[in-house]
Amino acid sequence: MADDWHTLADPDEIPSPALLIYPERIGENIRRMIAALGQAERLRPHVKTHKMAEVVQLQLKAGITKFKCATIAEAEMLAQEGAKDVLLANQPVGPNIARLLGLGGWFPDVRFSTIADDAEAVGNLAQAAQTAGVTLPVWLDLDVGMSRTGIAPGQAAATLYKLIGQLPGVDPAGLHLYDGHLHEGDPAKRLAKWQTMMDQVRPFRTGLEADGLPVPGVVGGGTPTFPFHAQHTDHVCSPGTTLLWDFGYRDAFPDLEYQNAAVLLTRVISKPGSDCITLDLGHKAVAAENPHPRVRFIGLDNAEPVVHSEEHLTLRTAEARRFNVGDCLYGIPRHICPTVALYDRAHVIRGGKLTDQWQVTARARKLTF
Repeated sequence: MADDWHTLADPDEIPSPALLIYPERIGENIRRMIAALGQAERLRPHVKTHKMAEVVQLQLKAGITKFKCATIAEAEMLAQEGAKDVLLANQPVGPNIARLLGLGGWFPDVRFSTIADDAEAVGNLAQAAQTAGVTLPVWLDLDVGMSRTGIAPGQAAATLYKLIGQLPGVDPAGLHLYDGHLHEGDPAKRLAKWQTMMDQVRPFRTGLEADGLPVPGVVGGGTPTFPFHAQHTDHVCSPGTTLLWDFGYRDAFPDLEYQNAAVLLTRVISKPGSDCITLDLGHKAVAAENPHPRVRFIGLDNAEPVVHSEEHLTLRTAEARRFNVGDCLYGIPRHICPTVALYDRAHVIRGGKLTDQWQVTARARKLTF
């Protein structure tokens, strides 16, 4: 594909900083995701990366019907767009239990489910669902090494899964395992660690089934381990970053071939020295939780970040003289997911032209419910 795929024919149409989205590239990434599995039925893409209704529509048109999300707002957006199977991959507590069940009442044709790793949480879910007159599918969230959420495979986990099967109001949906701790750049080393992880999961699942506890399915992995779960034909896969991509994953996992489909438009707003330029791309315009470089500028190599503040990014570069105040630069963020959440809309680019604007709908913590 041409090196200038990102370039705008008329950048004056778009104020900066801005998030640019390229639907043709998103479509290509969707095709590659499906090709990795051989069928759309085994995909449950995560929407946390893009949070946009129109990206959901692109996936629905490709035959994807199941989705994973992190927030109630994302779940509501999915239901509004016609998704038929929505997994909330955060254990709901407090008011979020009623919010999730409220969605189920408003969208009766959607199969909502969630995860759990705690007996009290399961009890609260069951009681609320029973009061509402519904049965909520619940996945057992396994901690397979990340130590963020979940319960380690073992007797306590088996007891909890049995509880999900016993309590009225909830029903065991299967196992949920997120292996986000597997970040080895060498795919062979990553695969070896993944296989070690699966050596714990397989006998655990077999043990549940031997005890008469049904395990209808497994939702496994994120993006780095997507190719491995893809080879496990009874696993449903839930990558998310694959839809938009970023340079963080491109650098870390060169074996994963997806296209950058989101770009940041920024402009030079000052030249504080002969070797420096300042851009309107501060913390509020690009995710800043990672070390520098937080953004890689297309066509500007070896630029050194000097100052990064709320509204400004100052770069030191030997090429500073070629830039004038007002000039545009295009950047790929290191981490696209939190970057998208900084924008209320994305500018849609087709063939170098602005053709539409898409709301980043689910960046809001609450839509209706």
